[in-house]
Amino acid sequence: MTVKTTLSFTERHHKFLLDKVGEGVFASQSAAVASALEQMIRDEEERELSLQAMAGEIRARMKTPREDYVSADDAFAGARARLEDARKA
Repeated sequence: MTVKTTLSFTERHHKFLLDKVGEGVFASQSAAVASALEQMIRDEEERELSLQAMAGEIRARMKTPREDYVSADDAFAGARARLEDARKA
């Protein structure tokens, strides 16, 4: 279903729309706006999935027993050694 609406744009945005339609990137200004909205929808969906995945990882890591924790010194020892070697070179 298509819904007709009125939108207002800055001159910059309007010129960009006109240029993209003129270049044949989009069939119409409406198609360009619809494409931008679809991208925003995909971005929001991806963001939500990423946040859910991070929350799941945090929950899983919170179940890790304290004795299984790795100290920051141990975790970054290899990186520190490589940095030190690079500085000496």
